[in-house]
This record gives sequence, structure tokens and C-alpha cells, in this order.
Amino acid sequence: MTAFFSLEQRDGRWWFITPAGKRFWSIGMNHIDSAALRFLESDNVWEDEFGNSHQRWLASVREDLENWGFNTIGWTQEVVILNDSFHRHSRAFTYEEYQWAGMPYCHMLPFTEAHQWQVEVRQPDVTSSDFEEWCDYVARDECARFRDDPNLIGYFYSDCPQWVHSSPATAWRGSLADPELLESEAGKRELFAIAERYYRVTHDAIRRYDPNHLILGDRWEANRALPEQVVRAALPYIDVLSFQCFGTADNIQQKMQYWANFAERPVLLADAAGWIHAHGDTGWPPQADRNHDAEHYQQVMDGLWAIPQCVGYHLCGAHIRNNARRYGFRDKANQLIPETVDGIRKTNADIQQRIESTE
Repeated sequence: MTAFFSLEQRDGRWWFITPAGKRFWSIGMNHIDSAALRFLESDNVWEDEFGNSHQRWLASVREDLENWGFNTIGWTQEVVILNDSFHRHSRAFTYEEYQWAGMPYCHMLPFTEAHQWQVEVRQPDVTSSDFEEWCDYVARDECARFRDDPNLIGYFYSDCPQWVHSSPATAWRGSLADPELLESEAGKRELFAIAERYYRVTHDAIRRYDPNHLILGDRWEANRALPEQVVRAALPYIDVLSFQCFGTADNIQQKMQYWANFAERPVLLADAAGWIHAHGDTGWPPQADRNHDAEHYQQVMDGLWAIPQCVGYHLCGAHIRNNARRYGFRDKANQLIPETVDGIRKTNADIQQRIESTE
């Protein structure tokens, strides 16, 4: 046993291992933000139920997640505005807020704003000394405070970094590396060197201030171009291969199986759901593509459980439905949405039984 979460193969399967030495398969909820409870139309629920206290609210969040069968706070930042010129997420939880929540969690470190949805910020030069100095600040500011927390599973970096891909909304800023590097062997070696420096600098910054927790790395986009040079460069510096992957259950299972076979390393589905179309002006997900239902969730879980390298699934929530995200477990007045909760709770209970049956 250790004082912190670790990784181990037991009976041919990879697991997170809790500080108490128990097998842990991470069933996470993403996107947890209280601001939706403070809309003018929310009927003063924030004051009436929680007395303007994040501590009281987070106690209720923990009760919700445990009741619904989740065992992890996967990623707290939530989509709060979504249009052509702004696509922003809420801030991450502070160290104190995680303590008030009082359950296992993963935390994202803001080493870059290279997310594929980030339409406002230029890509950083990850080979520069400035980037190294920034990473040291991030780790000094955050990891030095988190390093002794037994509830922290590990650190994520960027949400779907654009290593070589872009989209119409982000074409102006390009990608972290020139996609044309993939057209020659010399270019591929250069891409590997750029990625190796990025993962080495971020790893070393964390380990300078926190020797204890797992490094979950970037949450790579499994449905876009992901050169193997980038993944191979990361391998010495991360503990888990983490991915975002939307779409059908078959698509998710196939993509995760591919990367599970790529290296002898655990894989984590760190952000996923059943939506398959791009967002429009009606929010995320589009109203025409609401197939994130209990049947899809069950199918994804079954597919992941069949992959012995997989150590968890973090659902692209959200805890509270807001004006940018049209899906959630509660509405803006904090009322439960039963059609969201019931089937997912049943699936989570089934997965928990499978975990317990392996002990």
C-alpha cells in the first residue's frame, strides 16, 4: 500500500489502486459548476438551498455523485459560452473545493491552452524557455499544494491538444506542430523531438513539486489525427494514456482498443458521450442528437470493461444543465432530471458490482 493512488496489474487487468490498496475503476463525472444555479430564473435556489456557500453545495454534489454511482470527480470545468467568437469553460476547482467535495478526483493543469475547442488563444511555442518557466510556475502554484492529498488520482494537461490537427474555428492559430512534418522521416523525427520536450518539461515541473501523484497527461482526441510519434514521445513521462472519444459505442470501443494495444500502459476514457454531430447555435449537445442515453452508456461501459488495460470512464456530464450545455443531471433550479439519472445509476451500480467481484 502507498499513501496515494497508484497503478497495478492484478489478474491480467490494469487497475487504479487506492491508498488503502483496493482495486479502483474510475467512474467519473465531468463538468461540475455552480454558476448555473445563479441564473435569474433559478428561483433563488443558490441562496435558499446553499446559503451562498460553495462548501455546502459541494457536500450536496458528493451526495449526488455517490447516489448516482460515480466514484470520481473527473474534470470540473464546464462549457459556459459557446458561439463563433467565444468558447469558454469555467475555472477549475481550487484545492479547498476538492477538500470540501471529499472524494477521489483528477485535476487539470493549465500548462497550455492548446485545446481543440479554444478559439481565442494562440498556440504556445513548447520548445521555448518561456514555456519551461511557465510550467514551473503552474506546478509551483498548484502541485505544491496538491502533493499530499490522498484523494487526488492524478493530473491531466490539455483537453484535446491540437498537435497536428485544426478546425475551421481554430485555423487562424494552427497546431502545436506543423502537420507537414509527417510527410518525411526527418519531419517525423522533428515532431517526436518537439513532443518529447513538451512531455519532459511538464513531467519534470510536476515532479519538482509533487513526487506522489499519477500523471494522466493530455486527454488526446481519439477521433482526430494523433501521430504515433507524439504518443511514443509521451510514454516515458506519463502513467496513463488518456483520451476523449465521442460517437457510437462501437467507435469508442475500437479507438480505445487500438490505443490499449499500442503500448503496455493503462488507458482511460477521460471524456466521452454518445453525441456524434458538431455543435451548432443551439448549444452542446445539439438538440437533434440527444442519443446520450442509458442504452448507449451501458454499451460503452461494456465495451470498455472488455479492454483489460482500461481503468475507467469519465462521462461528459454535466452535473447541472446550463444555457451552453443542453444536457445534465439537474436543471438550473437544481431539480433532478430523472430520465438522465435512472439508467446511468443502474449501469454504474452494475460496474461497481463487477469491481467488487474481482476482490
